[in-house]
Amino acid sequence: MDNKQNIRNPKFWVPSLYLAQGLPFFAVAIVANQMLKSMGVPNDELNHWTGLIGFAWVFKPLWSPFLELASSKKLVVVGFQILGGLCLGGVALALHAPFWFAACMAMLALVGISAATHDIACDGLYITSLDEKGQAQYAGWTGTFFNAGKFFTTGGLLLLAGHFEKTMGVVPAWTICFCILGAIMIGLGLYNSWALPLAKNEVTADTNAAAIARTLWEVIVEFFKKPGIWVSIVFIILFRAGEAQVQSIGPLFLREARNLGGLGLTTAEVGAVYGTVGTVAFVVGSIAGGYFTSWLSLKRAILWLILAVNLPNLAFYLLSYFQPTDLSVIGAALSVEMFGYGFGFVGLILYMMQVVAPGKYQTAHYAFSTGIMQLGFVLFKLFSGDIQISLGYQHFFIWVMLCAIPVAVLSQIIPMTARPQPEQEQPAPQAAHAEQVG
Repeated sequence: MDNKQNIRNPKFWVPSLYLAQGLPFFAVAIVANQMLKSMGVPNDELNHWTGLIGFAWVFKPLWSPFLELASSKKLVVVGFQILGGLCLGGVALALHAPFWFAACMAMLALVGISAATHDIACDGLYITSLDEKGQAQYAGWTGTFFNAGKFFTTGGLLLLAGHFEKTMGVVPAWTICFCILGAIMIGLGLYNSWALPLAKNEVTADTNAAAIARTLWEVIVEFFKKPGIWVSIVFIILFRAGEAQVQSIGPLFLREARNLGGLGLTTAEVGAVYGTVGTVAFVVGSIAGGYFTSWLSLKRAILWLILAVNLPNLAFYLLSYFQPTDLSVIGAALSVEMFGYGFGFVGLILYMMQVVAPGKYQTAHYAFSTGIMQLGFVLFKLFSGDIQISLGYQHFFIWVMLCAIPVAVLSQIIPMTARPQPEQEQPAPQAAHAEQVG
């Protein structure tokens, strides 16, 4: 820890730090899909490309140790916030190119790589700059302001895009929106250049690329030597099977024309229901899920958590069957789904933290687990559009619920506590900061 007594009050930098983590993530994960839907890109094609961009968060643990070569975590954080802002602005410019789709995908890929790299240094700076009491005190702030990024992008920004789509047209509307996102990220970078603690990286004899690469290789080898690791990997990936598909297709279903099986909502209406009440329901569900699991224990709670993630997807099937027009009814149904998603997703986080990560290089192995978690999301997102087009919306949402069966069964036959490790030791310095989650 570095000179904590001289660090600016965390109230001045924790909110801006984690808002800057959330904005580009949701810009790639949700806003880009809505933009491409407005531009007329089919569901399968847009999910193929935005899914591929998600691999940046899958593989970030592989380059995370090399960020130790920078003089400080603050330098990395501020640099990638500004770079991310420039790349978001680049998306706005790409919309006007003759080859706009390829240009947008290239710029969004740069946003993804920049954001994933920022995440590593962002969480590392938080951990390094605060003692255990401070980390606990501001832990709620990190989630709150990360999700504030979701509230702004999928709520306010989509409302704004919907307004400008009607008054100015699709391309100008999204040009303005991505310019706003880029300007906010650059503004956060400039503010954080003043507000953030320095968080110097320790310089030792092993702080060089070759030594870091050797440590990284050892971390990878030890991860795959863990008892039962392959079953754990399958469980983590399957946990996201239904959730990844419904989070990818659900917002597009809301936009789809009613004669094609959707609800025919405008961009602004999607922002109103998904980015406002949906986000609040997700946050409340996440908090409730944590208390529920701490009360019951992971072993006894895991099946209920899996059901919580997947059963509320019945709301999407009912919406596709009845196709209501009342926005309050649609919002209520989506709130149930988002509450269940937040409530149950806690189970996966705790499984990785308590079952997979313990042992040698615990911090780095948790980071690898989160990479596998993101892999599960990306794999099912990639093909969600193809499945939806083949089945139609109603049958797709039935399929999504059936995807819960394998992981529910597996949860009852695999251990829910950490298996004995051949060695127990503290994480290596180069790997310790790799815990970060995207």
